[in-house]
Amino acid sequence: MKRIGIIDLGSNTARLLVANIYDNGGYRVIDQIKESVRLSEEMTDDNILRPKRVRQTIQTLQMFKRLCECNGVEQIVAVATAAVRRARNQRSFIDEVKHATGIELQVLSGEEESYYVYLGAINSLDFNEGVIMDLGGGSFEIIYVEKRRLMHSVTIPYGAVTLTEKFALQDKVTPEQLANIENFVREQLDEQAPWLKKALEKNLPIIGIGGSMRNLGKISRKKEHYPLDMNHNYPIKVETARSIYEHVKGLDLDRRMRIPGLSNERADIFTGALATIVTVAEYINAPEIVVGTAGLREGILYAYAMPNVKTKPLEDMLETSLLNELSYFNMNIPHAKQVYKLALSMFDQLRSLHKLPASYRRILKTAAYMHDVGSAIRYYDHHRHAYYLIMHTNIYGLTHREQVMAAFIAAAHRKQDRPRDWARFKGVLEEGDPEIIAKLGVLVRIAESFDRTMSGAVEDVACDVLGDSVIMKTQAKADVSLEIKDALTSSFYFKRAYGKNLVIL
Repeated sequence: MKRIGIIDLGSNTARLLVANIYDNGGYRVIDQIKESVRLSEEMTDDNILRPKRVRQTIQTLQMFKRLCECNGVEQIVAVATAAVRRARNQRSFIDEVKHATGIELQVLSGEEESYYVYLGAINSLDFNEGVIMDLGGGSFEIIYVEKRRLMHSVTIPYGAVTLTEKFALQDKVTPEQLANIENFVREQLDEQAPWLKKALEKNLPIIGIGGSMRNLGKISRKKEHYPLDMNHNYPIKVETARSIYEHVKGLDLDRRMRIPGLSNERADIFTGALATIVTVAEYINAPEIVVGTAGLREGILYAYAMPNVKTKPLEDMLETSLLNELSYFNMNIPHAKQVYKLALSMFDQLRSLHKLPASYRRILKTAAYMHDVGSAIRYYDHHRHAYYLIMHTNIYGLTHREQVMAAFIAAAHRKQDRPRDWARFKGVLEEGDPEIIAKLGVLVRIAESFDRTMSGAVEDVACDVLGDSVIMKTQAKADVSLEIKDALTSSFYFKRAYGKNLVIL
């Protein structure tokens, strides 16, 4: 295992991420911290980093260094982006940081920054085509993705901080100021991203990265009374983003600071940030903005933990994410895979009964892989702990609905009663989901029984639907009387879910 610290020195915020990288290629974030440094503030047209901002940044980096030392970090990877990239006193700043902290800053080019952002997004969100927008303090990246490949990218050298200063948007704003910034952003896109016009007719989503995007997600979730505390992969309709913008642009700074979900330290630049986000979204006719919480730092982390992603995105993001969780909790991975194999076999053979499309395999896989993960907390009631862990883990490759369903299915592998807090998730789940959860839950329950000894004795199962019964014939390499006896305890729940008697041979 190796412990690394990743420092992202942006124009507005400095962030530190501390992670363990395991020998099997897995990783775990164990700490993170952010500090507002506003490095690009007051740079104006001379592109000189101001002494006050330099001092504050160095104090922040010294704090980060101490935190790394106390956490046993073996290597610090520190990168700087837009503000340092365009600073005329870049060299003296880097030398001063090195002298004061011992940290060697690598200044990323716009292309390098875009690529790491792409790595973070494409390996944490399930999309084939879209436009990634990473809005920082001193610049924003626009990245066009097609067939999961980075096709075009550009760094536009204006961000939430610099645009706010340029158009004086810190406090109360006028319609003229807002028209000016919106026109300016469109002009930048026309000049620097002509290839973006390809997205116009495709109605591609924006994958939104950065602090302002995350704040937009939080505000939207508050506004919509969203039942989940999940920002990653949260979709926002562009008309919703527009309505939030219409509300925010009418507020002065004091009233902005009272918006639920908006960070106080971002309130002064949020009008400019929203103007930029909404203008870009409407420019490409995007139907929605999908919030992504994995960007530059996570892209660097993936490049260290899984070097192959630097040349090709993960082929199975969900598999990688699930195995990473199982490894961290020291779960029996062969058993988890065997439960999924058997549950999937039954799922495919009983399609005439459940009538579910193949896309539900992702949900079934997540529940089967993670059904025992709660035992890392305590064996007793571990199905409930599994539910909690699935609900509070970033499982990449699932929608929020799929993740909630997987959590309920994992909980159902020991107890099939309808969850008491079901009504809380009506804003995420659909009308028929309780029945689907019951159908998939009993399959995971039977599959776990078929591997009761965790020896893989039941290699497969053949299912036949005959009249009012389902006959399951086990294909075994050893005596499986224990497995069959245990599986038959699910007969009542199988009959309730499928309307058929369960016979196991």
